[in-house]
Amino acid sequence: MLLKLLLWVIRLLVILMLVVALLPLIPSGQWWVRLWDFPRLQLTGALVLPLLLLGVHAWLKRPRKEHAVWGVVILAIAGWHLTHILPFTSVWSTEVPTAEVQPGENRTTLKVLTANVTYTNDHYAEVLEMVQREDPDLLLLIEVNSAWSEGLAPLDEDYAYRVGEVRGEGLGIVLWSRIPLLENEVKYLVSERRPSIFATIDAPGIGPVRFVGAHPVPPGLEERTVSNEDKRRDSRERDAELMLIARHVEQDPDNRWIVTGDFNDVAWSDTTKLFADLSDLKDPRRGRRLLSTYHAEYPWWRYPIDHLFVSDGFHLIDIDRVKVQGSDHFGLSTTLTVGQKDQGKPEASPEEEEAQEMVEEGAEDAAEHDGG
Repeated sequence: MLLKLLLWVIRLLVILMLVVALLPLIPSGQWWVRLWDFPRLQLTGALVLPLLLLGVHAWLKRPRKEHAVWGVVILAIAGWHLTHILPFTSVWSTEVPTAEVQPGENRTTLKVLTANVTYTNDHYAEVLEMVQREDPDLLLLIEVNSAWSEGLAPLDEDYAYRVGEVRGEGLGIVLWSRIPLLENEVKYLVSERRPSIFATIDAPGIGPVRFVGAHPVPPGLEERTVSNEDKRRDSRERDAELMLIARHVEQDPDNRWIVTGDFNDVAWSDTTKLFADLSDLKDPRRGRRLLSTYHAEYPWWRYPIDHLFVSDGFHLIDIDRVKVQGSDHFGLSTTLTVGQKDQGKPEASPEEEEAQEMVEEGAEDAAEHDGG
């Protein structure tokens, strides 16, 4: 009786693992579907449990054909998850070339630090000290409210240029730059509550660099709608914002680009991959390290949701996580230099229709939550 019960537990566990592994393939913006894209690393580890139980059952009952079938299914699920994770390890080829800097070589570099400080955090002095220690050329901070703006006021002495919007509820975003800004603008791509930063940086030794800082809405975020109902946000607004940023890049392929921020989406999701395909931007983590940035306090429950993408022509000197005291995110510190820039990209890609659908659905979702 106990062995029969154990076998049913194994069957149910494997079927459940199979369902959640494949659920993100459903073309739906529902948050409870999209969120299963996030824990692929954790779900791979969780497969150890049904595999061990299967081994125990086979040992007690003697191996049967069903044991082999369930074992193959477990390995197939693990393989499916690993196809998403392995591109962000050293076993994969890199997208952004490693800069070969010779000792004593005076090479132009550009250091970018992106960090979500968490608006409820009050470790202003520690974060200020971290920024001064990292000493980036470009500093993008997310969830900057009025308290954070005051706490980081000393940055204005070190950084001559600043653009962004200070807002409450985790909606603020500010860029500090030591490099002159040829132009800058705060745009509301989908929602009038979610600003994004667009700027052109006059980088010495590199030339103009188009910069975008973004913080799309996270799927699953609980908010009160205009009808005063508590509702969790789906992924449509986030997806639409990323597609619109990709279009901005796509329409100006001859410039250098850096797009960074808290995307609230994992590096291997279909949305992030579509963003990269449309924009033709590259992820410097590919072929190197995963660098999961959230949640900073729970090592076994982290995802890579803070990103930096660059256009062809940039080479990577260094990329790493940075501790942001009191925040639930790690920062992402990236040092870049330039190499030979590829010329242009092919016209019209087959992903554009899918991107347009995401934009339309996201605009509809934003209107529902912003109205009234």
